[in-house]
Amino acid sequence: MTNSQYVSAADGTQLYVKDWGPKDGPVVVLSHGWPLNSDSWESQMQFLAENGYRVIAHDRRGHGRSGQPWAGNNMDQYADDLDAVIRAFDVKRITLIGFSTGGGEVTRYVGRHGTSRVAKVALISAITPIMGQTPTNPNGVPTAVFDSLRKSSLDNRAQLYKDIAGGPFFGFNRPGAKSSAGLIDSFFAQGMQAGSKATYESINAFFYSDFRDDLKKFTMPTLVVHGSDDQIVPIETTGRAVAKLVSGSQLIEYAGGPHGIADTHKDQLNKDLLAFLKK
Repeated sequence: MTNSQYVSAADGTQLYVKDWGPKDGPVVVLSHGWPLNSDSWESQMQFLAENGYRVIAHDRRGHGRSGQPWAGNNMDQYADDLDAVIRAFDVKRITLIGFSTGGGEVTRYVGRHGTSRVAKVALISAITPIMGQTPTNPNGVPTAVFDSLRKSSLDNRAQLYKDIAGGPFFGFNRPGAKSSAGLIDSFFAQGMQAGSKATYESINAFFYSDFRDDLKKFTMPTLVVHGSDDQIVPIETTGRAVAKLVSGSQLIEYAGGPHGIADTHKDQLNKDLLAFLKK
């Protein structure tokens, strides 16, 4: 079964949702990264659906084919929108999988809406527990990076997306790396489909949202997957930190892996996700 439809958020914003695979299969719900949409999960969605899972993924508000409201571009609202999708489909015992900003979204979902519908969580290249540098997170990504991203988003966000995709996101700026025009074009197309205000405000959401209290509510099996050469969300203060905070979690590091491992390491990620789901 391949299907797509719209779900209404609490404020009426229309959220575009894909629903793939057998309707009676175990349910996996995926949340994407910035400034992308659910298309960025296509390799994982097709693989998991072909392996018997019902796979649901939505475009975050302001992104992809979802509505572009003026307000609500913050992590609490993202989590509430995810809850609206989950409740609209009335799915239970789900595995939540979040990539980058989506990792924060699923973590905040657990913090705000609990675990009654959640069986497992996987955080892929996630921004958790907190990405940006703050007084309580001194080793985070420096504020200068945040300021540069916001300025570039206003000055020429089209070029910003080209630069991110052609450089650090997929690791194409590393010596000997083989660049892919297709992956760069896909990132650019998805980014430009999103709204300028939504993507601008989302930078603040993914940079400074603090998920440490949310992670304290993680009692379910948790998988953490992160590239050791992630230039966007450095592993030391995110993936490795989450593994220390969440008791019993499993950390898998992809040696030399960049941020965009859902594409660059898709076969390995698919294999690891399937093994986690089958446990």
